[in-house]
Amino acid sequence: MSPRLLRRMGCAALMLAALALPLVVKLPYFLHLIILALIWVVLAQGQNLIQGFTGYVSIAQAGFMGIGAYSSTLLSVKLGWPVWFTMAAAPLMTAALAVLAGYPSLRVKGHYFAIVTLAYNMVIFIVLTTWSSLTGGEAGISNVPRPPDVSIVGFVWSLGDRVGYYYLALIVAALATLLCALILHSRVGRVLVAIRQNEALIEAAGVQSWRYKLFAFVVSASLAGLAGALYAHFIGFLNPDAFGVDHSLNAILAVILGGSGTLAGPVVGAFAVVFLPEYLRVAENYRLVIYGFILVATTIFMPRGLVPLVAQGLRALAARLKR
Repeated sequence: MSPRLLRRMGCAALMLAALALPLVVKLPYFLHLIILALIWVVLAQGQNLIQGFTGYVSIAQAGFMGIGAYSSTLLSVKLGWPVWFTMAAAPLMTAALAVLAGYPSLRVKGHYFAIVTLAYNMVIFIVLTTWSSLTGGEAGISNVPRPPDVSIVGFVWSLGDRVGYYYLALIVAALATLLCALILHSRVGRVLVAIRQNEALIEAAGVQSWRYKLFAFVVSASLAGLAGALYAHFIGFLNPDAFGVDHSLNAILAVILGGSGTLAGPVVGAFAVVFLPEYLRVAENYRLVIYGFILVATTIFMPRGLVPLVAQGLRALAARLKR
């Protein structure tokens, strides 16, 4: 059996398991965490696009998520626009702001770019906190509406409960992963990987690398904005606490833990970042210490992430079975 066929069978089995998951998971709390993890998959896939594919670490992902969340919320709550329309507009508005922010910042490289994006996240967080007349400040905005139900050939898809919203988050996460896969296997994706490997050589070949970096940065931000819209309309309450620098660092950790530069890595990393702190609540007094130790140990002993390590082990096992 060829490796390609095995991968396809594995993907098909994973899709069937994802579709049947609400039938197995009956506890609302766990389904709530799974939905949050799927939203983080969208966020982490965007982070992986700029960090894993292009080699530039952005610390503004949570800030762009906040822009998308507040854009969709304010359009629906204060202007009365339909929720489906506001959720579609959120990534577009985030992308427009990312163009304005990315054009000057991508002229710098390495750690300087990370510092600039860190400043962007801090500015966004401060604006969301202090502009209380628009954003509600620390008090936040309550009663954020859910998307209305969808009727498909007599079948009503209810998005007011967790099961219905789970399938919405699953579809968006799958589409975000598919988009990143299409980019990776296109000419643009090959240029992005080449920039990560040797940007000076790319520029010497006559390629204007800043255009490709700006493309990756804008798409990454738009995915973060889409994740923010999903988050806001799922939680039903919005304040700036979810969009601080610490959440941007968690997005970076999700990519590193899962496997930077891989398509499956952000999926694994997103679930790890969401579920691991929750499971460590059994040791509440030492939860953050244990969490930090696990992250440090993973970075030291598995620098390529979980997905490449598992893939390497499977290849070694397949090679032994062939002998």
